Amino acid sequence: MKPAPMLALLAPGLLAAAADRPIPVATPAGPPELCLIRSRIQNNIVRSDRVIDFVLFGGKVYRVTLPQDCPDLGAQRAFAYASTGNQLCASDQITILYNAPMATGARCALAPFQPVVLQGGWKAAR
Repeated sequence: MKPAPMLALLAPGLLAAAADRPIPVATPAGPPELCLIRSRIQNNIVRSDRVIDFVLFGGKVYRVTLPQDCPDLGAQRAFAYASTGNQLCASDQITILYNAPMATGARCALAPFQPVVLQGGWKAAR
């Protein structure tokens, strides 16, 4: 029997984003992974409509480059996802969240999680 999907909401106040700043250069640091354990994700940084960096506890960074632009992701910087169990996988989708008025937007497919080393570290834009 398949467990019920878990919904995780990532609110704008919890995210640091850099829609108006350049995306840091990322050097691959190993092979891509198909899933991350959700409880190990400390933060995520929405870089654009197509790029999200996931920071794990301990500082390891995984970059997801979506297969196509996800409308308003870079502007809203907030998304939710439904996953099965305690993993977020490349096969999952995110749903854009709007703050004012509260609404949901586009649903977009994720992609593999590429471990990276960011030039200058994983500094979040504020």
